[in-house]
Amino acid sequence: MTPETAMSEQETIRHILDTYRTVAVVGLSPHTHRDSHEVARYMQSQGWRIIPINPNADRILGEKAYPSLSRAAQHEHIELVDIFRNSADVPPVVEEAIAAGAQAIWLQLGIVHEGCATQARQAHLQVVQNKCLLVEHRRHFGGR
Repeated sequence: MTPETAMSEQETIRHILDTYRTVAVVGLSPHTHRDSHEVARYMQSQGWRIIPINPNADRILGEKAYPSLSRAAQHEHIELVDIFRNSADVPPVVEEAIAAGAQAIWLQLGIVHEGCATQARQAHLQVVQNKCLLVEHRRHFGGR
């Protein structure tokens, strides 16, 4: 994708929110007070299919949890990968997302990794960094 054909960040966000409904949430906590749990619960309430990625849980939000994205991809079709991990932990997740055939990665608020963003875009994935999926969904759809 050349810079002339690249979507703006807002266009990318809108496309993701309008197009995908299955999201693997890497770092999804079973603890209700954690941001990852709140975001995933909200997206689930909006009709999205949540695939929890957490090596220390069997089920989260009523869904089978997988220890890794690559393990989940053996059993699930993953469209979007929502990442709740430290920036330093992002590279292997992005590699797994590319290998899994995901169409987009979303790095939650406070998470930025330009090298991984470039790698993902070169593999034709859409990328959002440093944004909250819940906040952007509410902004675009008013929390419907």
